Amino acid sequence: MINFYKYHGAGNDFIMINNLDKSIFLTPENISLYCDRNFGIGADGVILLEPSTKADCFMNYYNSDGSLAEMCGNGARCTAKFYLKETGKDLNEINLETRAGIKNIKVNDDDTYSVDMGAPMFESPDFPSGILKIEDFDFNTVSMGNPHVVALVDDLKKIDLKTIGPKIENNENFPNKINVEFVQKIMPDYYKVKVWERGCGATLACGTGACAVYSILCIGKTYVHRQDLCNKEITLEFPGGKLYLSKNEQDHVILRGPATFVFEGKI
Repeated sequence: MINFYKYHGAGNDFIMINNLDKSIFLTPENISLYCDRNFGIGADGVILLEPSTKADCFMNYYNSDGSLAEMCGNGARCTAKFYLKETGKDLNEINLETRAGIKNIKVNDDDTYSVDMGAPMFESPDFPSGILKIEDFDFNTVSMGNPHVVALVDDLKKIDLKTIGPKIENNENFPNKINVEFVQKIMPDYYKVKVWERGCGATLACGTGACAVYSILCIGKTYVHRQDLCNKEITLEFPGGKLYLSKNEQDHVILRGPATFVFEGKI
């Protein structure tokens, strides 16, 4: 029997397992079953909390299909909260090792968590650079440790995500598949986003996806955007809730948002 804890960040939900003693090994089949919303617990992914020689802890993250993931912004916040709960430590700051490097996470007074997600990369072996015309959409490419394509649209309601998402994810331009974000501008500092995650499908929110959107709007040079609007925190509304994005002097993307405990159990 394995003890598990269910957490979510803006509706992006995870099965959290304490593996600090490295006693648990899960196969892709285990993970896929656990994440199944009909036959298992149900989640967008599984996170094993594990020890690290480089940071406070390691986030061993798997997508719901059992594949490894480099990074997850919502998962990072949930892992930070889970780490504090499991260890009983009272920290204002946590260094979290991920497959995309070490991420610094600050614990805020309003029970949100701010993650320094690092600088976006606009060139990667995972995608061609610049604008890509796919399925009549103009996509911009960016990596936040994992690859994303971002398209600005006039009306999100017209986007059939379940149809278009898999086509973009598995497009021949992307050798390792890709995450997909569609973005609608509501106000200069407020946007709505729909996301299709590689290895997961449609999710209620995506932390690295939020950072990818922010990078295209406020850091990249592809879209002409009023930079003064990006000198403050902007809001991205996902189906599952709101995430808040800003940048520091090094153009590192700062992702702020909640981490919510839901329930615990055994499987």
